[in-house]
Amino acid sequence: MSTNQTRIRPALFLLALLPLAGACSSVGYGDAQAEETLTIDWGSTDKQTFAKHMVQSLIDSPALSYLVGPGKGDDPRVIAYMGKVSNETSEHINTTMITDSIRTELLQSGKFRFAADDAGQDQLADQVRFQQGSGRVDPDMAKAFGRQLGVDVIVYGALRSIEKEKGRSLETLGSKRADTYYQFVLNAVNVETAELIWSNEEEIRKTSVTGLFGR
Repeated sequence: MSTNQTRIRPALFLLALLPLAGACSSVGYGDAQAEETLTIDWGSTDKQTFAKHMVQSLIDSPALSYLVGPGKGDDPRVIAYMGKVSNETSEHINTTMITDSIRTELLQSGKFRFAADDAGQDQLADQVRFQQGSGRVDPDMAKAFGRQLGVDVIVYGALRSIEKEKGRSLETLGSKRADTYYQFVLNAVNVETAELIWSNEEEIRKTSVTGLFGR
């Protein structure tokens, strides 16, 4: 048997195994609330933790219990506008996921009402213009500008991080260590007085250690 034939046979054997390897792969559902620790990068557990703590702090805040005003009648709920959370980390993080979670939970608490955000306002403007100017809507039912809720507070914040890494050395026995610290700050400002009436900070630190033969 030639040398070339000896080399070809193992290669053909490996190629024959590839379809079998693909057939062994599978996809399944996991628990969306389970702790996610695949990497030290921003993840679903971080988002859920920050949102949960901020929501509870807002609900429990005594500074938000006195925001009464004309036009609200007997409805004691705080009328809020969910502003933006700026991403000041080095990662590409969709902070809208954070604000959506916070707004949803605050609404479900029964203590907050929310005015539409920028995207919602654009949709509203298009619809009001359609009802007023298309000639296809009953004039008695057509909505008009000028009757939106007056917001009591604006909620906004920032997500920041500090990242550090220590390379392999004799001191670490060849292992590599990475550390990421996340700081999430959320604020609520009284629209009428421009007073910062509530603020909270949450922190998370994540570390990873890679062994001598890891990447």
